[in-house]
Amino acid sequence: MLNLFKFKGGVKPPTNKTQSLGRPIAVAPLPSRLVVPLHQSIGGTPRPVVQAGDKVLKGQLIGEADGWISAAVHAPTSGTVVAVDMHVQPHPSGLDALCVVIEPDGRDEWTTRVPVDHRALAPEEVRERLQQAGVVGLGGAVFPTHGKLTPSKTVPMQELVINGAECEPFITCDDLLMRERADEVVRGIGIFRDLLQPEKVLIGIEDNKPEAAAAMRAAVQALGESFEVVQVPTLYPAGGAKQLIRVLTGKEVPASKRSTDLGVQCFNVATAYTAWRALAHGEPVVSRLVTVTGNVAEPCNYEVLIGTPMAEVLKLGRPHPDTDGIVMGGPMMGFLVPDGEVPVVKATNCLIAHSERLFPPKAPEMPCIRCGSCARACPHELQPFEMYWFARAKNFGKTQEYHIFDCIECGCCSFVCPSRIPLVQYFRFAKSEIWAREREKKAADTAKTRFEFKQLREEREKAEKAEKLARAAAAQAAKKAAEAAAAAGEAAPGETAAAVDAETDPKKAAIAAAMARAKAQREAAPPRNTEQLNAVQQRELDEIEARRQAAGISPAAPAEKTE
Repeated sequence: MLNLFKFKGGVKPPTNKTQSLGRPIAVAPLPSRLVVPLHQSIGGTPRPVVQAGDKVLKGQLIGEADGWISAAVHAPTSGTVVAVDMHVQPHPSGLDALCVVIEPDGRDEWTTRVPVDHRALAPEEVRERLQQAGVVGLGGAVFPTHGKLTPSKTVPMQELVINGAECEPFITCDDLLMRERADEVVRGIGIFRDLLQPEKVLIGIEDNKPEAAAAMRAAVQALGESFEVVQVPTLYPAGGAKQLIRVLTGKEVPASKRSTDLGVQCFNVATAYTAWRALAHGEPVVSRLVTVTGNVAEPCNYEVLIGTPMAEVLKLGRPHPDTDGIVMGGPMMGFLVPDGEVPVVKATNCLIAHSERLFPPKAPEMPCIRCGSCARACPHELQPFEMYWFARAKNFGKTQEYHIFDCIECGCCSFVCPSRIPLVQYFRFAKSEIWAREREKKAADTAKTRFEFKQLREEREKAEKAEKLARAAAAQAAKKAAEAAAAAGEAAPGETAAAVDAETDPKKAAIAAAMARAKAQREAAPPRNTEQLNAVQQRELDEIEARRQAAGISPAAPAEKTE
C-alpha cells in the first residue's frame, strides 16, 4: 500500500459531476464550418501550409510546427480551405489569432495513416512523430508532450505520475475516458514509460471516481503492466501537477525548478490516450472529449472535432432558455468565452452553459479584513492578501517579492474569501501589467542597442572615409614630388624608387613628400650673412663654389656683393 502525503491548503467545492456521468461518450456531428487556430499550445505558432481553395483530408497537416517547443496542427475533417485569416479565440481577452477555416465536404475522409510500433523506433524518432501528430498536454497546460519526454541527463527518473484526478467541478471527460477506453490509456502510459524509463509508474485518481479506478486496474492487469493505480483524497486542486506529485511521492517541486530535476514527470490520462492513437493508429490530434454540462437538459461527454464552434457543441446538450453564456473549463479556473462562435481547441475540456440561476451574481466586493483565510487555502503557500493589496495599489514590484508568478490561479483564495474579493482577477491583472512592462523594457533595450550600434557604424564609416582621403592626398603629394624631381633631373635612383613605392604605401608617400618639400626649401633659400663680406671672405666663398661645381653639386643662390 502506497503511503500518501498531503499538500497544504485546498478547498472542497460542490463537485457537480454526476449530471454528466449518466451517458456514455457520444460523437458530435460534423459542424457547418471548422475554425482551426494554428496556435493551440505553449511554444511557437505553427506556420500555415495551406491556402484558400485547397482541398484537405482528415488528419492532413495544415500547420507546421515552428521550433522544438511547438506542435503541428491538422485538418479535423475533409473539405475545402475557405480562408486563412484572423478569428476570435477562446480567451478572456477576446483577441484574434490566425486560423484555418475549413468547409467540411461531409465525407470525413482520412488521409493516409501510417501506424508504427514505437518499440522499433529510436526515442528521438518517437518524440518527433508525437510532435508531428500535434500531441500536447490535454489536462489544461497544452505543453507539447514530446518536450516533456526527454529525460534529465543528470537526475534518473524515479516516478512517472499519470494524472487522472480531474478535481475541477463539473468536468468528467477524463473520468469517462478511463471508464470506456482504459485499455488505450494504459497502452499510451506504456509509451511514456518506455521513453522515460522510470523506476515506477503511479496513476493517481480521486476517490470519488471508483468506476474509473476499477477500469484502470483491470486494464493494467490485463496488459500485464506493473503500474500502480492509487486513489487519492478528493480535494481541489489535487489535480494540479505539483499537488498530485506531492500527494503520491512526497516531493515538493520548487517554483524555480522542474519536476524532472527531482526525478519525476507528470502527464494527463487524455494525453497518454492521444499519444497511443498517434503512434499505433497514425491518427494526429483532430478531436478531443468535451464535457457539455451546466444549464442544459441533457449533460453528456462528446468527442468533438477541433475547430467546432462552441455554440454548436452546446446545442447538443439542449441548453435552457435562460442560458446567457458559455464557460470554457470549470467554475474555479474557467472563463466566459467572448462569443459563441469561438472554436473548440485542444485545451477545451468542458463547456458549461452559464445562467444566473446556476451561477448567481456575486455580492459586491467588500474591504479585506485580513482574516488569512486565503493564505490557509492557498496550495502554494502564498500570501494572497498581501499580493492583493500591492496589486490593487499597482505596486507590481512588491507583488513579485511575494512570488505572484508562483500563483496557479486555482481560485481557492477567491472561493473562501468572506469579503467576496475576486482575488484571482487582481493577480491576473498584476501579471499582465508586469509582462507588458517587461515587453516595453525589452523593446526599449533593443532600440537602445540598435541606436548605439548605428552610432558606432557612423563613426567607423567617418574614420574609414578620413583615412581613405588621407591616403589619396598622400599619394597625390608623392606623385607631384616625384614629377618635380624628375623634371629637375635631380632625383636619385633611391628617390625615384621611393616615389614609386609611395604610390602603393601611404606612409612612404607621406615621407617622400616631406623630403621633397624640405629639399625644395633648402634649394630656394639664399645664403645668409653674406651681405657684408671682406675680400678674404669673398675669396674663400668663391673657392667653395668652385669646388661644388667641380663635384657636380648645384650651386647655391648667388650672394649679394657689396660695393
